[in-house]
Amino acid sequence: MTEAFPIIAPSILSANFAYLGREVEDVVRGGADWIHFDVMDNHYVPNLTVGPLVCEALRAVTKAPIDVHLMVEPVDSLVPMFAKAGADIITFHCEASRHIDRTLSLIRDLGMKAGLVFNPATPLEYLDYVLDKIDLILLMSVNPGFGGQSFIASTFDKIARARAKLDDYEKQTGRHVLIEVDGGIKPANIADVSRAGAEAFVAGSAIFGKKDAALYAEVISDMKNKALASRQA
Repeated sequence: MTEAFPIIAPSILSANFAYLGREVEDVVRGGADWIHFDVMDNHYVPNLTVGPLVCEALRAVTKAPIDVHLMVEPVDSLVPMFAKAGADIITFHCEASRHIDRTLSLIRDLGMKAGLVFNPATPLEYLDYVLDKIDLILLMSVNPGFGGQSFIASTFDKIARARAKLDDYEKQTGRHVLIEVDGGIKPANIADVSRAGAEAFVAGSAIFGKKDAALYAEVISDMKNKALASRQA
């Protein structure tokens, strides 16, 4: 992926759903790079959110990449629906697909970027078998299911280990695999997350928790500046 570092992906899970289209327009105007779209099924995770129809509605109001994070089981039947709805990226959890290679191929065959999601306790060894089919990985720094949780500190080591593995792969193949991190990301810790090796940052309440949409640009700019500064130190 060739997107410029850093990538800020506000999670609509923390947005005001009564004004969702406006919220998306406001964060994109404020400098957001992607829109992170959390899909939960009350089966793989204990929560229920939104589906392809909402994705399609948001596609009509923004040209920003829509980054669909599937917290569902099974996965494959939803992939074509989100492709039709205008998703640009689909990530899914390693444990949610019986045939990870097949699911990744399905996503890419439909013209989208494909990625694997790793829960805090999910081992990175899943990567060893499918690196040729992934464009990014999403490391969860909270247990999935609800917004507003605190960052799990052990994620720093996992980011660093994933970065080392992916850098070795890039040296061998020339392909760059991006690291995205989701959960408890805020201005106070984004520099440390970036320094560990992350390139894309999902932030929900840190952005949408601001009472005034005019402040979205301020917090997004602050997060980008801190992520950039961490790489220059």
